Amino acid sequence: MPEEPAPDAEGITITRVFDAPRELVFKAWTEPERFVRWFGLGDSEVPLSTIAMDVRPGGAWRATMFAGPDRYQIQWRGVYHEVVEPERLVFTITDQPDGEQEVVTVILTDLGDDKTEMVFHQGGGHLPPDEYPRAKQGWSGFFERMAEHLAQR
Repeated sequence: MPEEPAPDAEGITITRVFDAPRELVFKAWTEPERFVRWFGLGDSEVPLSTIAMDVRPGGAWRATMFAGPDRYQIQWRGVYHEVVEPERLVFTITDQPDGEQEVVTVILTDLGDDKTEMVFHQGGGHLPPDEYPRAKQGWSGFFERMAEHLAQR
């Protein structure tokens, strides 16, 4: 059984159940054509041409998001540390050119009946403490879009 992040770890934890098989949820995280459909809020876009994903330990990923009505450009990037298909991903993430990277852990558990529990944790202490609630709100919005994408299968 995969280990959950410690409850006292810095950062945020979101637990979500999706009406989709675990393999499909994993692909939503690791296949560019699926990732672009949910990564961001409703007023943002991640063009497929801006994504690169080398999904293996040590492999890098990047994506460019155009957010809001003014299409503010955000350059996301990171490196995969663990890839255990279809149950676990650990990767770094930042949108700062020279910024410290946060660590994201995604644990997927097959609940049966084509339902998957996702435990998402982002931490590392590289965001100011008041930024974590904002990040949690953002990710929660992303995961709403992921649920919609997964429902369309």
